[in-house]
Amino acid sequence: MTDHSAASPEAHDAHDETAAGDQKIQEPRLWQDDGWTARIIKNDDDDGWAVAMIKDGEPEPALIGPWTMGRDKKNPKPLDPSAFITLVKTASEFVRRHEQQLHAMLHKSIVVDSGETTLNVTLDIIPDDDFPYALLTAHDADGEQLAQVRVAATFKLSQSSASAWIANEFRTPH
Repeated sequence: MTDHSAASPEAHDAHDETAAGDQKIQEPRLWQDDGWTARIIKNDDDDGWAVAMIKDGEPEPALIGPWTMGRDKKNPKPLDPSAFITLVKTASEFVRRHEQQLHAMLHKSIVVDSGETTLNVTLDIIPDDDFPYALLTAHDADGEQLAQVRVAATFKLSQSSASAWIANEFRTPH
């Protein structure tokens, strides 16, 4: 009978990671962990190096930035745990800000006081590659949808365009 309790903790960790499907790679120019891959690449613009941060499942890097030269001033400095953690935080923040900007561009909202009630009018742009469009929607103060029409993706939501839509009994604006 073999005593497995004498096996090293590293052996158990490696087995657990493989069993869970989490593949950690920690090489001088390639680290993969926590849903991210950091890859040191040659900087095409000069003689230096760059680091590409790629979120798992994404075809393109989320962020590419300069990378420090090593002591020999020829090869890149190797990746290490603290550099990788910093890179993941930076790339995650960059992705979060990009998503917020995209959301702000595609979703607009205006509050319109129409005399007897206050309405919330939203414009949600659907960025289809072939036929982009937008949905213009009106909700009352209780959040109940009163109307929704399809408009051109180029429709400009403003106080005056929303008021005109309401005054025109929610007919599709032209």
